[in-house]
Order: sequence, then C-alpha cells, then structure tokens
Amino acid sequence: MNVLFKKLLSSNNFLSLANNGLVAVFGFLSFIMLVRMLPQESFGEWILFITAGNFIDMLRFGITRTAIIRFLSGADIEESKRLIGSNNFINLLSTILISALLILVYSLFKDSINDSGFTMFFVWYPLLAFLSLPFNNAQSILQAEMKFDKMLWLRTINVGSFMIFLSLNLFMSYSINIILYAYLFTNLLSSIIASIFNWDGFRYSLMATRVTNRLILNFGKYTTGTLIGSNLLKSSDTFILGLSPFVGTVGVALYAIPLKLTEIIEIPLRSFTATAFPKMSKASIDKDLTKVKEIFYQNAGGMTFLMIPVMLFSFVFAEPIVYILGGSDYVITANIFRIFCIYGLLLPIDRFIGVGLDSINKPKQNFFKVIFMASSNIIGDLIVVFGLSVLFKGTSWIVLLFNGFSPDDAYRIAHGFSIIKTLEMVAVVTIIFTIVGIAVGYYYLDKDLKLNKKDIFVQGFANIYGMIKSRRKTL
Repeated sequence: MNVLFKKLLSSNNFLSLANNGLVAVFGFLSFIMLVRMLPQESFGEWILFITAGNFIDMLRFGITRTAIIRFLSGADIEESKRLIGSNNFINLLSTILISALLILVYSLFKDSINDSGFTMFFVWYPLLAFLSLPFNNAQSILQAEMKFDKMLWLRTINVGSFMIFLSLNLFMSYSINIILYAYLFTNLLSSIIASIFNWDGFRYSLMATRVTNRLILNFGKYTTGTLIGSNLLKSSDTFILGLSPFVGTVGVALYAIPLKLTEIIEIPLRSFTATAFPKMSKASIDKDLTKVKEIFYQNAGGMTFLMIPVMLFSFVFAEPIVYILGGSDYVITANIFRIFCIYGLLLPIDRFIGVGLDSINKPKQNFFKVIFMASSNIIGDLIVVFGLSVLFKGTSWIVLLFNGFSPDDAYRIAHGFSIIKTLEMVAVVTIIFTIVGIAVGYYYLDKDLKLNKKDIFVQGFANIYGMIKSRRKTL
C-alpha cells in the first residue's frame, strides 16, 4: 500500500495535477483577496492588466512552447541543448520586439490610453515581460522533459509568494500600485531561481543553430496563432467589455468572477493535456497512430465524464459558489456562471482535439480551427456589446417608465439590468462558437486518424471505470 501510494505521488499525472491544482488554489485565494481589497474599478483595471499580459505571453511563447515540447520529446542530449538554445533566443527576441512596440504605442497614444482601463498594462507590462522571461522558459522546458516536480516547485514559488504578500496586505491595506510592485518582484524571484538551477536552459542559450531556429519557427508560426486564438476565446470577452464605455471596468470586474470559476474547473483538464501531449507526440513520431487515437479517446471521453458531476453541482449551487468567491456584490453574476458550466462540458473534447492535431504535426489545421472560433467569437461579442446592449437598455428603460418609475430611477435600473444581460449574452456567444470549433477540429483530426465518435465515450468511460476499479482493489 505504501509503495503504491509513493508511486502515485511520483506519477506524472499526479504531479501535473498537483502543479495545476496547487497553483490554482493559490491563484484562487489571491483572486478572492484582490476582490475584497480593491474597489470594483481598480479591480477591473487589474483584470485588464493580467488578461492583456496573458494574451501577450501567448504571443511571446506561442512560437516556441508547443514546438519545444514536441521536438524535445524525441531529441538526444546534444540536439536538446540546441533546441533549448533556440527556444531562449527566439523568446528573448520576441520579448524585445513586443516591449518596444508597446512603449511606442503608449508614447503615441498616451492620452487615449490613460483615459481607458489599460494604462497599467502599457506602462508596466514591458518590464514584467523581461522579469518573467526565465520563469516562462523554464515552464516550457520542464514540461517537455516531463519534470513536473520541478514545475510544481517553481510555480508554487511564483504564485505562493504573491499570495503571502496579499495575505499581509489584508492588514496593511496597500494601494494597487504597491500590489503591482509585489507582483513584479515575485516574477523576478521565480526567474532568478529558474536561472540558478538552469531550469530555463540559460547555459545553452548560445548553442542555438539556424537549423533548430528554423525547425521551431516553422512549427511555431501556426502554434502561435493557435495559442493566441485560444487565449482570445476568453480574453477577447474581457478586452471588448473593457473598451465599451457602456460596460467599462465595472462590467469587466463582474464578468471576471464567473470566468475565474471556469478557470478553476479547468484545472484537471490542463493537467491531463500537459501529460497527454508529450505521449501523443512520441506515438506520432513513432508512427503509432493507433496509440495516438487510444490516448485521445481515453482522455477526451474520460475527462468529459469527470466534468459532468462537477458541472452539475456548480450549476445547481451557482449562487453560493459565486458568493464565496466575490461576496454579495457579485451574486448577480450567478447565471453567467451557469452558462459557463455548459461551456465546461464542451472543453475536454475541444482541448484534446487541439492537442491531437498538434501531436500529429498538423499545427496548421489546429490554427485554422482556433482562429475561426476566435474571430467568430469576437464578431459575436462586438454585436452584443455595442449593439444588443443598447437594445437591452432602451427596452428595459421604456418598460420601467410605463410601470411608474421616475426617469432617473428607470435609467439606473435599466443600466444595471442591461449590463448583466450583456454579460450573459457574451457568455452564450462563447458556447456557440466552441461547438462550431469542435466540429471543424474533429473534421481535420478525423482525416488523419479515422476516428469513431462512439469510441470517445466508450473508451473514455472504460478508462475512468478502470481507474476507479483499480483504486478500489488497492484500498
């Protein structure tokens, strides 16, 4: 029993789950504290800073992350060093270019940016990009090498140290600027540790060659778009809401609560994709497409079955869950969270279709799938936020006037009502185009793997049942 327990704790699936789970817990607690220590407008500005930063990180590391994970899985020691060197060189170059572009844009449009909620992002992200570069390099390399224990330690330091500061700040009550400085410091700290232990491959930075640079860039030109598109599926909602003078940073803050809960639900999914991708890539390199299909079926179907009770529980108890996270001011977003629960049921198949396409060296098709989803989602969001929101507001204002409310009271109530309805419709748009994206991605993957839709659920259920049965035998 002790041997089995130790084996379980040291398994890649468990370490990956612990990695995502523990980090998510720290992130979740940090999020709760930020909600309670910042006014809604400042909290909305912080959400825009983090969301925009994550989006640019996708742009910076999209070129290299998926490529380095795929190619390192089948490389020898010397080739690995050259690949890591190229990874670091390309990431440094993209960081310099993006930071310079943001500084230029801010200098040209300073007044307009200062009037929006994006000031913190344009001013401070260029510095954050350089401070977090070794940390992000290490995350890619450690995942490719299946060293999830080291990933766990590094990410725990990164998010754990920030959470400790926020815990102290509950008593100190520092402003958002001091919170920002602490966030920058925690990223610097984790980067220093990554470099000291060479987890970021800094010592191999000069070993890059034209061949490995070209190999990563040729693969990454599509995975960049894929990662950006995936990020846009969620972050575009926040960006468009933040750009709307009608919704503004208050709407961003309200939308952030159910969106954060959805990210927590995704924890096991991210863990299983992190371990499945290297395995599927190796099977693909070995020309074992049967093994690729088997891993796809077991993970896509199995995770869908695991999601059902979680989504059902979350749907039924949406109000208390939202209250625990955001407090009484955010309970009005419970129905938005319920909509995201439906979205959560679609995520396993959608994510593993993408993983499957990348693993069989079809990043171009995955790029098309995700860009189609993201662009359609953006168009839908623009229609809702800048079109239907006005209709919601005007209609509800007229109805309230006919029911005896004063013009001022009718306007205030209609404004609040229409913001919530707009946020709900934005969430619905995400569901619609996720379904369409699944259909497009499945079509591409089926052309190479000759999939069977039924096997996704049959083998997925068999995988979950087998895991439960084996655990019972060991107890």
